[in-house]
Amino acid sequence: MNIWHDINADRIKSDDFVCVIEISKGSKKKYELDKETGLIMLDRILHSAVHYPANYGFIPRTYGDDKDPLDVLLLCSEIIEPLTLVEAYPIGVMYMVDGGENDEKIIAIPKNDPVYNSYKDMSELPKHIFDEIKHFFVTYKDLENKKTIVEKFGDSKEAKKVIEDCIKNYNETFNK
Repeated sequence: MNIWHDINADRIKSDDFVCVIEISKGSKKKYELDKETGLIMLDRILHSAVHYPANYGFIPRTYGDDKDPLDVLLLCSEIIEPLTLVEAYPIGVMYMVDGGENDEKIIAIPKNDPVYNSYKDMSELPKHIFDEIKHFFVTYKDLENKKTIVEKFGDSKEAKKVIEDCIKNYNETFNK
């Protein structure tokens, strides 16, 4: 099974999806999807003294401008282990540029986390959560001499549009 391609398409919608966790909140280990096998591979240990501010992964059956599945930051009361599937919904999007390419990150909530699942839009959460996320993504590659830019955050409506576009890109690329 390839975790990127073999999830049933009915489980991936713009307002309700299964995401795959690659990196646990608090980790400095940067895993990447191995596109050939569908497993995750250790890419590197972060060079900077920072750690992921949320569980991090991707939405299967999506394809972003960076030629990878669409990234997701899962705000959750617990640390989630890599390769765990989580039913989630979007509350926002972070628009980022990495290496000159658009690299959006969907901000999502697990459906079954009672601490977070009453939130429907990122505007309902404390601003500090997004300040931490932005700070992480602006600085995490500094000691690698790589530049990232966080342009802005968008609401749940914008996040759903990004997901729709990435599902469409996936279908046009892989379901010919």
